[in-house]
Amino acid sequence: MSCDGNSRGPRRIRALLADDSGVMRNLLRMVLEAQPWIEIAAVARNGREAVEEFERTRPNLVILDVEMPELNGLEALARIRRADRTVPIIMCSAYTQRGAQATIAALSQGATDYVAKPSGQSGVREGIIALEQQLIPKLAALFSEPAVSCSAQVTTPFPTARHGHSASGLDVVVIGVSTGGPAALEAILPRLPAQFPLPILIAQHMPLRFTEQLALRLNSICALTVREAEDGFRPQPGVVEIARGDWHLELRPGLRLHLDQKAPVNFCRPSVDILFRSAAEACNGRVLGVVLTGMGSDGVTGCESIRAAGGTVFAQDAASSVVWGMPGAVVHAGLACKVLPLHAIAGEIANSVSASMLKTA
Repeated sequence: MSCDGNSRGPRRIRALLADDSGVMRNLLRMVLEAQPWIEIAAVARNGREAVEEFERTRPNLVILDVEMPELNGLEALARIRRADRTVPIIMCSAYTQRGAQATIAALSQGATDYVAKPSGQSGVREGIIALEQQLIPKLAALFSEPAVSCSAQVTTPFPTARHGHSASGLDVVVIGVSTGGPAALEAILPRLPAQFPLPILIAQHMPLRFTEQLALRLNSICALTVREAEDGFRPQPGVVEIARGDWHLELRPGLRLHLDQKAPVNFCRPSVDILFRSAAEACNGRVLGVVLTGMGSDGVTGCESIRAAGGTVFAQDAASSVVWGMPGAVVHAGLACKVLPLHAIAGEIANSVSASMLKTA
């Protein structure tokens, strides 16, 4: 099946902005109004006003501060989600431990994505640039109109002879994810048993502090042990290692974890490509790679390495992805063995791992 994910450009956005800081409201307004495809539908100074303005104006984008008076961002998020389950909601988070914790909670409770508030800039112009670099690409990806979507589930024909042998068994599961990642991981990892027989390594595009809070939250709801990866550790069965924000994660020969801060790859650190390529090499292709929702194309060359070594690649489908960028790029490259809706991925991982255990028994 041929899948064309070429976009027609972003749809027009009517945005509701809610922040108790006048400075932040002005920064957001300047960033958004500079885009001809974005208009400001309403501005709110607290969570209560945000809910009221949402009901009044029915925008197709909401940007919420995490910490606001009267109703905080999480409370406003919950009320808006009750009224509309699909409208994109972006959280504006302080780059602090408390801000990271609240943001992870918001993403798990229905927020679409987040941006970190500018900090440390020397002036307004620098703050606008910092916010624009985060926010505008996210909005362009969220509101792009793909010409054609793939069906919910498809096995991609891929000539095995061209890309190496068929690996016997599996040594590791690697997952790459970006926009929409926390909710996607919450849909997958809690469905895997504590006795899961392989380690799971994850590259989630997030900054420092946020990955720590993500690991803590997932650990609290999973039978598996979930933690932030540590350099030099040997990954263990039933343990999920999440790449530390702003650090690349590799699996080295001898099956030990390695973290470093080499240059970003695909503008990303951690990079899915680096994790996947290193796992393919360290495990001689005995790898199951899973590419979930996210913008961009990070993961394509890593999936090429996995397939070339004889491993297996799954990709999330378009319908269940917040942004079908990363998984879509893998599908378009012909690298996905299966394209799956989010609700089916945990079961397919378990089935593939069980089958690999039978091969090596």
